[in-house]
Amino acid sequence: MSVIEFVQNYDDLSTDEGFQFRFFCDHCRNGYMSSFQKNKIGIAGGFLRAAGDMLGGVFAPASNTAFDIQRAVGGTAHDTALRQAVEEIKPLFVQCHRCGSWVCSQVCWNDEKSLCKQCAPILMEELASAQAQAAKVQLEEKTLASNQTQGVNVNMPSRAFCAQCGAAATPGKFCAECGAPYRTDQQCAKCHAPVKVTSKFCPECGTPIVQ
Repeated sequence: MSVIEFVQNYDDLSTDEGFQFRFFCDHCRNGYMSSFQKNKIGIAGGFLRAAGDMLGGVFAPASNTAFDIQRAVGGTAHDTALRQAVEEIKPLFVQCHRCGSWVCSQVCWNDEKSLCKQCAPILMEELASAQAQAAKVQLEEKTLASNQTQGVNVNMPSRAFCAQCGAAATPGKFCAECGAPYRTDQQCAKCHAPVKVTSKFCPECGTPIVQ
């Protein structure tokens, strides 16, 4: 009996109706699914279950046991189906003779070096990736170094409304609705304590603030 040689990462999707397998690249985990192969034993089991249902369940208990299900998807029929699935999917993979990994030929294989990309990265791809990462870092540094608050009144009260007309404040020094200058500070007319533009009374002496 020949040994079934292929990737260690695969899903067995077989049921009592047939056999099917999904194989994964050891690196990127891209998957390829084999063609569905009908299981003759499983089909026979299905016929027995259908007959049992029609005859009041006479055959159903025997055909639904765990042993019958395992017999339907296991054994030599399963090995043969797996071997055929390997023969179908294996041309899409290449084994790296340095690390032993089975990788997909489209994404993870360096054909020029006859090694996987983890063992022999493609220099132009690495350069493009490094350039993109450097550009991202430089862009962030330039953004932090440049003034992003130009024209924004950082001293504007938290409510951000024009004290003259009550309109929502916009970036700048003057109200876009009435043209009144934004007041960034104010003093109590009696005790000269600093008060917020939105305050109605002085927090120090209680004098009403004239808006």
